[in-house]
Amino acid sequence: MKNKILIVDDEPALLSALVDKFTRKGFNVETAENGKTGLKTALKTKPNLILLDIIMPVMDGISMLYKLRDNAWGKKVKVILLTNLSDPETAKSKSFTKKIDGYLVKSNCKINEIVRQVNKNLKGGICRES
Repeated sequence: MKNKILIVDDEPALLSALVDKFTRKGFNVETAENGKTGLKTALKTKPNLILLDIIMPVMDGISMLYKLRDNAWGKKVKVILLTNLSDPETAKSKSFTKKIDGYLVKSNCKINEIVRQVNKNLKGGICRES
């Protein structure tokens, strides 16, 4: 059974590169270009892990994260933030660090590092629907 991931990001070039890389690594990949679509897709498809950008149109990633965590299934799914906000204090000040499984700065990591972080989180246990 393939791992299913959802990538929620509004940068088309990065989204395309991530979809290509994860598909070649054997993942089933869903995408969304904003938090509103991402939340709807997550609750419908129930991925094993969500890569979530913070700054997006329509609904930002933090709003999506809080709405996701209000859902019984959404409380358990693994979420890695993938963002351009490089200041760790910004992340801490948002008071969401306990609600995420990882935090990667886009400008500081290569796609292979993102794949490693996803694999590391999924080896820790896959979230399954109750």
